[in-house]
Amino acid sequence: MAVPGPQAAVFSKVEAPLPNAQHPTWTLSGFGDEVDPDPKVQVAVLQALGASHIEVRSAWGTNVSELDDAQVAELKAVLDGAGMKVSAVASPIGKVDISLPADHEVTRLRRIIEVAKALDTRYIRLFSFFRAADQTPEDIRDAVMERMSLMAAEAEGAGVVLIHENEKEIYGDTPERVLDILETVNSPALRAAWDNANFVQVGVKPFTDAYAMLRPHLEYLQVKDAVAATGVVVPTGEGDGELMETLAALRSDGYTGFASLEPHLAVQHELGGYSGPAAFGVAARAFRAAADSVGITLA
Repeated sequence: MAVPGPQAAVFSKVEAPLPNAQHPTWTLSGFGDEVDPDPKVQVAVLQALGASHIEVRSAWGTNVSELDDAQVAELKAVLDGAGMKVSAVASPIGKVDISLPADHEVTRLRRIIEVAKALDTRYIRLFSFFRAADQTPEDIRDAVMERMSLMAAEAEGAGVVLIHENEKEIYGDTPERVLDILETVNSPALRAAWDNANFVQVGVKPFTDAYAMLRPHLEYLQVKDAVAATGVVVPTGEGDGELMETLAALRSDGYTGFASLEPHLAVQHELGGYSGPAAFGVAARAFRAAADSVGITLA
């Protein structure tokens, strides 16, 4: 699939795979609420774009952490009816100030674990806490590690996997601090969700500065790109996220996990973002073109 404009130059940086090279298959997913509040519309658009899975952050305008049992059951019925599976629950756990008591997010996580099990997924996204304006990352390190360890223990006991997203302005927003969390907690129930755009927004060159460091912990790919000068999120290949280099390296390393579209092309805010069906389609097609160019099959 040809992609015009600025992406073409980016694609040329990565050597095309040999015709007889084996193409690994990655599972395509996407944040449904970036498409529409209605899960039925979310599913229809994602399936039209070739996705077999959905990442659940909200439904009917309600965050996943606030869905009641009846809503979760209704959502599961919608997904089952369409033959759509859930790649992860994109929770807001850890996207709160570190000053809250340690058990605050543990309690919320227990509910999210119930939702994840009801939706038949083992992955739960989470974050590593905001801090006050007068605090440094070092000031909150011990409190972060305490909370992340408690939540990892909770997840391990429940048989689910927490995937930490490198969101800007949380403790784990740089590669070094993400590694600090993962090595300090040292739990099989806490792994890394990789987001190129978020690294760009904190001044990191994702592939150059972070890939080798974090690859052993990388469990889940969230797909978006960003422009370094402005932080604006753009489709794959149009920013400074070194996505082509990242995709090619993951292919060579044998990655065969999820690739979840999180375009943020219309609105971006503290608890997520929105693109709408048309812009979401632009992002999906750009990513598929990128995957094709390095020999990755999306299904």
